[in-house]
Amino acid sequence: AGSQTISAVLGVAEDTINQLGIPATDKTDMINVMPVAYAVSYIFGTAGSAWIMSDIAPRLLGGIESVKKACRDLEAKMGSDDESEQPGFMPAARPITFRAYKISNDWFGAGKTVKELEDYLEGQGRRLFVERVRIDHVIRDAKPDQMLLKGNEVVLSGRREFVVGEEDWIGDEVNDIELLDFPAETLPVLISRKKYVGMTVAKLRKLPVMHGVSIKSIKRAGINIPVLAATTIDPGDMLELVGTKLEVNAAADTLGYADRPTNQTDMIFVGLGIFLGGVVGSLAIHFGGVPISLSTSGGALIAGLVFGWLRSKHPTFGRIPEPSLWVLNNVGLNMFIAVVGITAGPSFVTGLKEVGVSLFFIGALATAIPLIVGVLLGRYVFKFHPAITLGCTSGARTTTAALGAVEDAVESQTPALGYTVTYAVGNTLLIIWGVVIVLLMT
Repeated sequence: AGSQTISAVLGVAEDTINQLGIPATDKTDMINVMPVAYAVSYIFGTAGSAWIMSDIAPRLLGGIESVKKACRDLEAKMGSDDESEQPGFMPAARPITFRAYKISNDWFGAGKTVKELEDYLEGQGRRLFVERVRIDHVIRDAKPDQMLLKGNEVVLSGRREFVVGEEDWIGDEVNDIELLDFPAETLPVLISRKKYVGMTVAKLRKLPVMHGVSIKSIKRAGINIPVLAATTIDPGDMLELVGTKLEVNAAADTLGYADRPTNQTDMIFVGLGIFLGGVVGSLAIHFGGVPISLSTSGGALIAGLVFGWLRSKHPTFGRIPEPSLWVLNNVGLNMFIAVVGITAGPSFVTGLKEVGVSLFFIGALATAIPLIVGVLLGRYVFKFHPAITLGCTSGARTTTAALGAVEDAVESQTPALGYTVTYAVGNTLLIIWGVVIVLLMT
């Protein structure tokens, strides 16, 4: 558990040990040694994973500079990246902006419609939208057939690099507070409609309902993935959309479900999942007098997988705020480990003296070997792109520390594209193997 940095294994292993037909003293000895082994092997499990994936793995894939170039090439191939904000920070150069201009260029001649202006911009490689106009001192929402003349003012929205420089041919930028005073919204939207699954970001952007809407970020299984033109949308992806309130809400209704921030947890959903998981986990099949079951922890895991799948299909229920998930994932597991450690306190020092040094090296091998094998399989057997190989291997290790170290080392977010699937599979299989290993060793 420590070498793979997955503390949930301790829970299912303890439940399985308690169901074994062995003396109570043997059960106590086995349970007491687990936190010792976990603590000794977890250190290298976390730090070692990050070091191997950010330093050793790129060398196995042709060298760090070669991997960086491959990542840059992949980014160029997949399209431009929409930078997302980190929690608690706001970039000085905001990627999506709204700016007002006063029309003075002769290009408009006797007049151009809003649609003609947007089509012209699209033809120049600038995905921009006319949101509002001021005509004869009257402010109104832009419509496709609205005529624009010299002296009118327009608000353009879109990525900053597309907006900058428009004054060269539209006219001077104006600080029209009244014209710019309209509601813009940032809204997380969960993709749940089948027709949009498998669609690329570039194709999604071309949908009529995405007019005036920009994609700020994409989260998959809680992990930020780069918003590239060729990025494929998966079911359950969380897209953060930015635009006017009306346009963003229309896009949310079309694509799936608007997952608006809330501080309320659907406790009926959570409680029912735990109850059903406990019931399933308590069932046991006996082979040769040895009870084999998922245990209550394993049952809860299976219930979580099923309920999580149900929420991805029907996102109107089962809402759990992200801070609550953080508490459950981190505080809950750490509390469990602390309780086990307190119980095993008397035997900790003795056990560490007896097996501490050898256990550390065994744990380091258990950490390093799967990572190295995974990288070599990705390169020579599956022939993945280096970024995907790094992401897949980090995901199988189920530690975001390794993914973060990889992204910093290769200076790209593209490894996240290969992270989420193996992360989900790794979490599930590692916990189930916590049960299997106990049975195999007893």
